Amino acid sequence: MQRKKIKADDHANLMGEDQNAKGPYYGSLSQDPIEISELSKPTQVTHIKQSTANVFSDGCTRIDFVLVWEADPQEQEGQNEETSAESEVPQWRRAVDVRRTWRKKFLNKLQAAGLCIEKHVVQDEKKVVHYVLLNAPWSVLCYYAEDLQLRLPLQALPNQASNWSDRVAKRLGVPSLLHEEVPNLPLDYYTCHFKVNKLAWFLGSNEQDTFFSSTQRHRILYEILATTPYGHLNQGEVGVDRLLSEDVFVAAFPLHEGPFVVPVDRLAPESLTQRQVLFQYWARWRKWNRYQPLDHIRRYFGEKIALYFAWLGFYTGWLLPAAVVGTLVFIAGIFLMLSDIPAQEICESEDQYQMCPLCNECPHWQLSSICSMFKAGRLFDHGGTIFFSIFMSLWAVTFLEYWKRMNATLAHRWDCSDFEDIEERPRPQFTTMAPMMMENPITGAEEPYFPKRNRVKRVMAGLMIIIMMIAVVVMFLISIILYRAIISILVSRSGNFLFVASASRIASLTGSVVNLIFILILSKIYIALAHFLTKWEMHRTQTKYEDAFTFKVFVFQFVNFYSSPIYIAFFKGRFVGYPGHYKTLLGIRNEDCGAGGCLIELAQELLVIMVGKQVINNVQEIVIPKLKGWWQKYKLRSKKRKSKEAQLGLVHQGPWESNYELLVCEGLFDEYLEMVLQFGFITIFVAACPLAPLFALLNNWVEIRLDAQKFVCEYRRPVAERAQGIGIWFYILEVITHLAVISNAFLIAFTSDFLPRLYYQYTRTSNLQGYVNFTLAYAPKHFASQHNVTCRYRAYRDESGRYSLTYWNLLAIRLGFIIVFEHVVFFIARVIDLMVPDIPESLQIKVKRERYLAKQALAENKALFERKEVRATSCTMQTAPKDWELDGVHENPEPTQLRTRTSTHTLATSPEAPPQQQFEPEAESP
Repeated sequence: MQRKKIKADDHANLMGEDQNAKGPYYGSLSQDPIEISELSKPTQVTHIKQSTANVFSDGCTRIDFVLVWEADPQEQEGQNEETSAESEVPQWRRAVDVRRTWRKKFLNKLQAAGLCIEKHVVQDEKKVVHYVLLNAPWSVLCYYAEDLQLRLPLQALPNQASNWSDRVAKRLGVPSLLHEEVPNLPLDYYTCHFKVNKLAWFLGSNEQDTFFSSTQRHRILYEILATTPYGHLNQGEVGVDRLLSEDVFVAAFPLHEGPFVVPVDRLAPESLTQRQVLFQYWARWRKWNRYQPLDHIRRYFGEKIALYFAWLGFYTGWLLPAAVVGTLVFIAGIFLMLSDIPAQEICESEDQYQMCPLCNECPHWQLSSICSMFKAGRLFDHGGTIFFSIFMSLWAVTFLEYWKRMNATLAHRWDCSDFEDIEERPRPQFTTMAPMMMENPITGAEEPYFPKRNRVKRVMAGLMIIIMMIAVVVMFLISIILYRAIISILVSRSGNFLFVASASRIASLTGSVVNLIFILILSKIYIALAHFLTKWEMHRTQTKYEDAFTFKVFVFQFVNFYSSPIYIAFFKGRFVGYPGHYKTLLGIRNEDCGAGGCLIELAQELLVIMVGKQVINNVQEIVIPKLKGWWQKYKLRSKKRKSKEAQLGLVHQGPWESNYELLVCEGLFDEYLEMVLQFGFITIFVAACPLAPLFALLNNWVEIRLDAQKFVCEYRRPVAERAQGIGIWFYILEVITHLAVISNAFLIAFTSDFLPRLYYQYTRTSNLQGYVNFTLAYAPKHFASQHNVTCRYRAYRDESGRYSLTYWNLLAIRLGFIIVFEHVVFFIARVIDLMVPDIPESLQIKVKRERYLAKQALAENKALFERKEVRATSCTMQTAPKDWELDGVHENPEPTQLRTRTSTHTLATSPEAPPQQQFEPEAESP
């Protein structure tokens, strides 16, 4: 706790007289709590009217971050009124006073930490909006850049990024349909952890305005905002996130780099801003068939968001072969349906097979009435299903193996190979709330620590709550089952012949819709609960925090979304009994499969949930942001603005106002969750619906551009975050892949008719003549005499209701098939895993080359040390993509850790080295 306070004081000392040299603090935060600062001169404000650049009123001080709060005009007017007794103060007034006090203390702390501050006020008849513009001077940036271990460039290298299809097209001499030249391609760099006493070695260190990129400045500002206290530390009164949750501020965000719309007079691609490049070459719908400019995305939004879009694009590209094969399997099903002998027997049977009722109130029915439904089932239930299930299982394994290669390449090129293990810092919330300090075993630095035993206890308590919520989901599933049974009875009693004939289908379809509604409602409730539990567990880093939250929500969502399909696939119709001895649940007869079988019902359920969810999500992503954006602008753009600028006749809207009108970026969790759930649908239940990959492909083509437009056009710019990969989502995908193999084996064995048909062909007739009669059993005699009619039902039983020898033979075949299927698929998957290395061979060669060069450089520097007898300083250099990384070496340098992405090298100080530049605070970090 004290360490953070000392850091803020050190800033004030480090700033010294440089504060005045860099510009004044715009506005005094120690004055009246209204906190409206007068602008220095009208001439300074005039610049706002002429330019929308992200600068202060002086026209040169850069805006790094914006804080916003809103207030009622009445609160402002009455804030200095005194009351005779504290008991007379209304509750809302006390809350307003507390928020005002916290805000004033927080802003004073920011000013003491060395930040430059300017304030603007926009007022109308209903409310007053306060904008606090923040700037970090050069000395503050240098101080925090070293403390945060930011990587800065030492030498520029040409960008060598390429796509495999583009390389193949070049080798074949044909133009690549997916490649497009994007202007202002970011360069690669040698990068090194920033050290102030080595400032002169860094590229562009003489240009203070552009030395730190915009994303690095945002990270520094957010670190200051997240660790600045405003009250009692033991009560967690620290950081801007807590202030946002307490409504002290309504927004905190960095600014976008100008508008995304390209002006008419700016036709040269090289003159576009980063935001305009992303809009023109990525977010527009007509770019649906082009590669994503991942390096541009990374430069503007950071590695975390760039890795999400890299994974989404990679996944969408891999869906193309799956969609093609699935469509071919579906087309093959159409031809098989037209020539299927059992289907012809059912359609031509007329009154030959009178079937027993499907429910207590349902009438007897003729098997010929399900002719169309049975044929529809043959679209999904045929021999091609076996091939496609094996194909999709191997597809999923291969996809994940090649994504690991892609991820390793991107992490290497973007300097984040060792981020989670070495470079990632503790979360600001964890830093302030941790009860003790302990040395980090990897870095050796003293860091806040929370006992592992206490965390385990909290995790176990949270696990109990998760189990309770899963039990709630199961209760809703049972209610859906009962709903289907009740609806089926009510429709059967309606008397309408059309409804009676379709009672089972109506109950199944409406049950799927009701289940989808329950899923969406329970998801909202549980996500809020998971946020609370994850914060309570006190995870050290942001990566671990997000992984814990993701695991909680996914376990719940897995049960929530997949419980109904799992029930239909593996449980529905298994515990029905037989005529005269039907089994019941809560007094209601257990639900049986529809006339067309459970597989067609499973396909229907998948299409309703998967496609319905995708349609709802896409509509929400298109309509809701538009409505929210319109409402936000309507609230803020009053016709009667009375801002300080308006009083001076300057009514131009500042960039902070236009950015405040945008929506808050809520992170990537929902985006990942939607795609991973989709991945589960197209792999776990693909045997029931071979068209699922095609629907997923079409959705993802839309999803990429929708997400791109949201981030570029509709969201406030998020603070750039570093990441090493997609986190725990990768391990979830691996688990889903293994579950898919097991699920498809059981689907084919017990839900599909593939094995019974195969058994009949080998034991009876190869052309399947008489197969329908083979699958039907006669109702027991006492049941037939009770209803005065002999009926049939789908089962392998004798006339007394006992299982026949055929049933036991089929059971043995089914269990044997499951074992063989799983072992064959898992064996082939393991072979693929061994054949496809996690790191590409080209990257391995680069790493080996780096190690060799590092040894050569190490030997040279050692000789230099002995000759010059100069003490060396430590620094780590990272390549992108084929050079080495600098790491610390002292008087007797020895090779240190060599990582997949990096290697050791020494940067020595020699008499010929360039001098230190402009700023030299203490080399020792606090």
